[in-house]
Amino acid sequence: MTLPKFILGLVIVIAIVALWSYLDAASWGVILLRIVICAVILQVGYFLAVVAMVLRSAPKNAGNHNSAQAPAENGAAVPTEDMTSKGSAH
Repeated sequence: MTLPKFILGLVIVIAIVALWSYLDAASWGVILLRIVICAVILQVGYFLAVVAMVLRSAPKNAGNHNSAQAPAENGAAVPTEDMTSKGSAH
């Protein structure tokens, strides 16, 4: 889920909680407390979902560092024309 979709969903859910609290004849303090609790729960859930996606997409051979060093040891290097700046400095 992208950040704009998350923010839209967050705003909609918080608006529903605020409307439900208002129609429940809650005081403004209770409405604010429910909104804050709802926002914190949604934020923690989004964070855990992102962590789960990152952990799931981690490479399987992350402990094998030999493959990352192999091109440098074999003498293969980045061509010098790829290391020059591509635009003006202005």
